[in-house]
This record gives sequence, structure tokens and C-alpha cells, in this order.
Amino acid sequence: TVVPVIKECGKHFQGCICYSLTERRLGGEVYNLEYYVKKAKELEAMEANSICIKDMAGLMAPYDAYVLVKALKDAVSVPLHLHSHFTSGMASMTHLKAIEAGVDILDTCMSPCGFRTSHPAIEPLVMTLMGTNRDTGFDIKALAEINEILEKDIIPKYRYLLDETKVSIIDINVLVHQTPGGMLSNLVNQLREMDALDKLDKVYAELPKVRKDLGQVPLVTPMSQIVATQSINNVLFDDEKERYKMITAQVKDLCYGLYGKTPVPINPEVRKKALKDYPRGEKPITCRPAEVLEPELDKAKEDVKGLAADLEDVLIYALYPVTGKRFLKWKYGKEEPPEKVKPRTLEDVKAEQELIKKALAGKLVEKKEKEVPSKGNNLRKFNVFVDNEYFEVGVEEIGGSPIVSYIQQAQRQMQAQGPVAFAPTAPQAAPVPQAAQPTPAKPVITASKKMESDTQGTPLKSPMPGIIVSYKKQVGDSVNTGEIVVILEAMKMENALPSPAGGIIKSINFAGGDPVARNDVLCVIG
Repeated sequence: TVVPVIKECGKHFQGCICYSLTERRLGGEVYNLEYYVKKAKELEAMEANSICIKDMAGLMAPYDAYVLVKALKDAVSVPLHLHSHFTSGMASMTHLKAIEAGVDILDTCMSPCGFRTSHPAIEPLVMTLMGTNRDTGFDIKALAEINEILEKDIIPKYRYLLDETKVSIIDINVLVHQTPGGMLSNLVNQLREMDALDKLDKVYAELPKVRKDLGQVPLVTPMSQIVATQSINNVLFDDEKERYKMITAQVKDLCYGLYGKTPVPINPEVRKKALKDYPRGEKPITCRPAEVLEPELDKAKEDVKGLAADLEDVLIYALYPVTGKRFLKWKYGKEEPPEKVKPRTLEDVKAEQELIKKALAGKLVEKKEKEVPSKGNNLRKFNVFVDNEYFEVGVEEIGGSPIVSYIQQAQRQMQAQGPVAFAPTAPQAAPVPQAAQPTPAKPVITASKKMESDTQGTPLKSPMPGIIVSYKKQVGDSVNTGEIVVILEAMKMENALPSPAGGIIKSINFAGGDPVARNDVLCVIG
């Protein structure tokens, strides 16, 4: 394993146990006290320097924390670390009971960055423990000074990221559905983009079913996304005759064993369906996943040759082939990033806040448009050519020097137009020479092309918003009904889209890396 290398490099090896539940509280057939004690002993046997209990969804109840921490402290000798999120509102109480049970390390935040889906704030904890045998030693006045700097000079830049659609700083859905905050927000965003937000309750009902089918995996990244996306697919695409009609590539990898051994066995029927025609084979592995992976670093280096500047860039691409490559293009100026991802200065934010204040106070007044006079009988027209652009200019004398009364830019075709005849009342002017033919402007490619292709045939439409990973077929290739044509990434999961008909690929409307909207025509089969 990698542990000897960590030790050789003089680094700290922390073993992690993801805290999860199948019941309302600690217990049940899977995630019970024995499960966590066994995991902790296994990590200590691997020579872990410390052990972390990762409560990523904030599901750990205070009294369960006391029981669990006490049992783990009795079972292992290495320091015990608790990492809990405030999402459910229980984490501050959970911290206190964990301290009473002897926990060694806690993760907290400065209060401007705390609560909601973050960690509990440190300041109340410092005051609670002050003067006790677990006194933190932090200076509350120094913390207050840091808070002021955060509030004044740092937080305003990132305030726009704060979800202020709800007044409450806790998410009760975490307690009801046992879904981590990030998983829940992804669910809602994905359904909203698919115009299927009304299906949210059905997705909630599907989540525990899919999780059970997939071996009661802990809902931590990437497992939470794997379960969530498959649940959405089941709700949107399954029917009475068939379940799991659209299985993501990651679910197939999980069923094959590339994510390791699940807490309980995967549903054999789901596994069999997922591994049908799976490229690596239809029989799941029992060895370590790393033993069946092919070396990919050299290929990744070649794929981003001329774009990646160092090994870190190569790894970004290797981990995220589509979004990672786009990021590298932004990073090195090969592609203009969208406005929403560009960095903003504190001055930019302050200017925006001032505009918002004025708007709320009703002090924003739109400037009146400059009044354009009506055209007179003495109007003369001229053709003006600037580089490859053509302008038609009207000039009228009103008693003084001639002025430009209007300028109208016109997009012309390839044929250059002749001079425009002057009004009869205007004096004769010199003819305008024939201009060079202007170069047609390049078409602007929008973020998502709503393709209702003129090509005759059966369209393969995108069932959801996402990003094209790759096409498995090219124009002119033959394809059978049900054969995979497109790999679409949606909600960080890859979906293999089958051909709706047999025939020949007549047209392909997108390329790898292109974003697509729901119902965009990805290709046409004729």
C-alpha cells in the first residue's frame, strides 16, 4: 500500500472513517458501534498516526458522539479527530459531548466562515472550555481582531456565494433524508436545469433504494454523487417494465469493484445489468482496484502537450478530462473564461454593493436617451468602408457645418454594393469608388446550441444538461439500435447515451467539451 511511502517521506498518515447511518441514530445492521471500532482497529494496524471520524453530513447526534468517541478511545491509542459539519444544526452540541468523551482534535471555523454547511464556530467553544481541563488556550480578543479583518476585507468578496434564499442557517432536510448539504444542492440544481424540480420528492424516495442496491455505501464524495445521479436517472427514465434503464459509468465501475468493497454486497441483479458489456469484463474483481488499472500518466501528458506547464497541470487533466482541460485553457489564456468565474477585486464588490444600495433606496435613475431629430429633405447618404466593415452614413446640412445625423452599421453579403444615389435636391458629389469585398464575420458559438437539425433522420437528444465527453461514432459510421453513441457528463457522472435507431450517423452537432442543454440534438441517425 501507499503507507510505507508516506512514512518514508516523513509525513503524517491519518486514517479516516466516514460516518454514515441507515437508521435515525447510531446502530442497525451496518453502521453500528462494532463497525466503527473494527475500522479504527484496522487503521491503527496499518500504522495510522491518527484517526479521523468524518461526519460530512452533520448526522452525528451529540449522545451518539459521546458513545462512539468513548468506545474508540478505549479501542485504539492514536489521537482521535472529529470532523463534523454544522448543516443539521447538531455539530456544536456534538463537539461538546465528544470533548467530554475525550476527543483529541476538532475542526472549527472563525465565525464569519462558520455554520450553515461549514464547521461550528470556534469562539463559543473557546469561551465554553475556558478555565476547564480542556481549555483551548486561544485568546478571545485576538480572535475578535481576526474576525474584524475577515468581515471587512475578505468576506465581502465572496458574499455572493452565500445562499440567502433561506433565512435558516440549518437544513432540516439533512435530518429527514440523511443527505449531505452538497449532495442536496446538486440534486436540486440538476432537477431545476432539467425542468423536473417537481420530481424532487420522488428522488428523495428513490435515494435509499438506490443506496441499498449499491451496498449501503456511505454518502460521501464521490459516492453521494453516484447515488444521487443514479436516483435521478431512475426517476426520470425508468418505467413499470424496467428499472435502471440508464446506468452511469461510475455505477458500473462501482459494481465492478473499482471503488473497493462496499459495506454490504451489491444487489446481484443490479450488478449483472450494470456489468453487461462492461469493457473490463462482467465478473467483478476481488483484488485492490489499483492492481487492474492501466498506467495513464504518459497518455495524459501527451493529451495536454503544449498546454500543461507542469505535472500538477497534467494531474488536473487526468482527474477531470473535460472540465480540467477547459480550466487549463482559461489558466493560460487559450480560451476566455466566463464572467462568473473571473476573479473580482474588493473594489469591484464595493461598487456592486453601492449600486444595490442605491437601487433599494430608489436612487438609481436611468439616463434619458438622446433625442434623434427627424430626417429632412436635404439628407445625403454616403457609403463608408472601414477595414472589412461597411457603414451607411446620412448627412444633412442645417445651417452650419454638415453633421452626422445617424450612423447605421449594416452587415452586407459577399457582393459589394455600389454607391447610393443622392437625393435630387442635393448637389452633385464625386462617385464613391468600388470597395474590396468584406470578409464575412465568423459565427458566434453560444454556450449551448439548440439544434433542431435540418438533417433527415432520427435525432439523439440530450436527456439532461451536461457536457459532451466524447462521441463513440463519427459521421458515416453505421450504428445499431441501443449501441452507445455519446458519453455525456452530467452532475459529475458519465452517462452512456444509446442510439434510438439503427442506421448511419448523418450529422454530429457538438464536439467533446461542449456544454449542451436538455433536448439539444446531439446527432442524427438516418
